Amino acid sequence: MTATTITAAAAAITTPNIRKQIKAANAVNGAPKRVDNINEGGVPASYYGVTPSFMTWTSGDVVNVVKCHRLPCFSALGLLLFMAVEYTLRMIPANSQPFDLGFIATRDLHRLLSSSPELNSWLAGLNTVFVAMQAVYILWAWLVEGRPRATISTLFMFTCRGILGCSTQLPVPEEFVGSGVDFPVGNVSFFLFFSGHVAGAVIASLDMRRKQRWELAWTFDLLNVLQAIRLLGTRGHYTIDLAAGAGAGLIFDSLGGKYEESKKNKELGNITKEALFLGENKVRQC
Repeated sequence: MTATTITAAAAAITTPNIRKQIKAANAVNGAPKRVDNINEGGVPASYYGVTPSFMTWTSGDVVNVVKCHRLPCFSALGLLLFMAVEYTLRMIPANSQPFDLGFIATRDLHRLLSSSPELNSWLAGLNTVFVAMQAVYILWAWLVEGRPRATISTLFMFTCRGILGCSTQLPVPEEFVGSGVDFPVGNVSFFLFFSGHVAGAVIASLDMRRKQRWELAWTFDLLNVLQAIRLLGTRGHYTIDLAAGAGAGLIFDSLGGKYEESKKNKELGNITKEALFLGENKVRQC
């Protein structure tokens, strides 16, 4: 076996046995030459000796990182800050209610809604209308416009929410202010984590942006923020429920898109294969 054959094999599969053979071949034929960090024969130069990337950095590179990548640098400072906060924070005792900054920020609204059941029910009714608007738009996109992505994303989202809601059932806040017209209507039980109200609105808003319905998307975003404030004021959700709901909307919209794309690719593959072997008139549909 020649040195060229051995090095070509090493480029494909790196094993201890191959390394020994390379060393033996190099002892006879001489070490392969290095050209632009690639050894002759296709084996990366780092195969023989690793040079850490940071060893090649210059002061200009560091300055460039700070100038061109400010958000990751800010996040690095945030990492250090919240590591210090987390490791020195006093934990909430088991017999106490959870601490929530959103509840503190909406104390005045909570007092107003607690003292005015009519106003609370009126706002709850408007929120239920907003949820219905989300459902109508998402179903319209599928049934009328033939675009199922938002519906698929919503189904994924609510399935995940149900699994998480059953897995960890958080206590309802002591100051919860309910209403018979709030969604789900009838003062029935509901999952706290995460907010399906917020996640559904995010999915609908993202779909509107894909169709360049900018005014409608911004309207949904504004209504979503208002409903989040109301939910904090009624103690219907913790802040983490709302934040996770927004994140879930983004994640499941992306997953819905990937699912749709995978089905299209599979269908295209089936069409190509069937056209080759069976003829175009016998193409199967996914």
